Amino acid sequence: MKKTILALLLLSITIGYSQTKEELQQEKAKVQAEADKYQAKADSIQGIINQLPGWRTGAFGTIGGSVSSFSNWYAQGVPNNDAGNIGFTVNAFADKIEDKYFWKNALTLNLNWVKVDNTDIDSDDDSFIPATDVFNLTSLYGFRLTEKIAVSGMAEYRTTIIDNFNDPGYLDAGIGATWTPNSDLTVVVNPLNYNFVFASDNPIFESSLGAKIVADYTKSIGKLNLKSNFSTFQSYDDSNLSSWTWTNSFGYTIWKNIGVGFDFGLRDNKQEALDYAVNTLALEGVDFDNVDNDLQTFWTFGLSYKF
Repeated sequence: MKKTILALLLLSITIGYSQTKEELQQEKAKVQAEADKYQAKADSIQGIINQLPGWRTGAFGTIGGSVSSFSNWYAQGVPNNDAGNIGFTVNAFADKIEDKYFWKNALTLNLNWVKVDNTDIDSDDDSFIPATDVFNLTSLYGFRLTEKIAVSGMAEYRTTIIDNFNDPGYLDAGIGATWTPNSDLTVVVNPLNYNFVFASDNPIFESSLGAKIVADYTKSIGKLNLKSNFSTFQSYDDSNLSSWTWTNSFGYTIWKNIGVGFDFGLRDNKQEALDYAVNTLALEGVDFDNVDNDLQTFWTFGLSYKF
């Protein structure tokens, strides 16, 4: 009996391995097509759920980090050093969707620290210092005129929290209209918006009246989570007081809730550029007309976690 079972087992293994690569690829394609069909159905059901009244919440983020140590690495300018980098991003939302109104709230947090310690010098700074510092909180309330158009009011607060909290800080408060063509995309246009700028004893930063436009796209497609947010303020008083910020987050789940993530952001803010030139670099004779207003950027790559 044992010999018979062993013979059958060897025969099944032989038959299994006798399949050609092309046959296995065809079998995999059939299984993948079946899985895609059910995934599409699941996404369709989720889309219907997203349209139902009530609260919906979610969050995903990225964690990135690295450490290194060099000893007598003469090819570089600092042959003996310890270096490190750590950062994380959190994107969270809490939305209440009803037939007549909606209330959408979103938080974006991106923090990053770096360290470069020249071990040949005792007086240099060997601590982790902030490199990326982004905090953004938005609250939007809208009363529906149609299924996709609503009159709305929005408040958005932006600042840094590691260094110089609320110095500067920006609070936009305005009214206008919101377009929600689907559950993933929200576009806000506020022709009447006041940009409050908070800065201690700094005449460079000024508050002003202007227009606010925000476009936010948040989507989960199978194992992929993505969020893109574009926010701009256009001052009616002075174009030098205008600014825009575009942030993007991507997370792909590999195992359970863990995966890989990539975040990047762009910003243009002339007030911040002038403040850096005058108060940090101590440059003389610099004003709005001749300041180097370079594009601000950041990116983070690392492990991601979907809450």
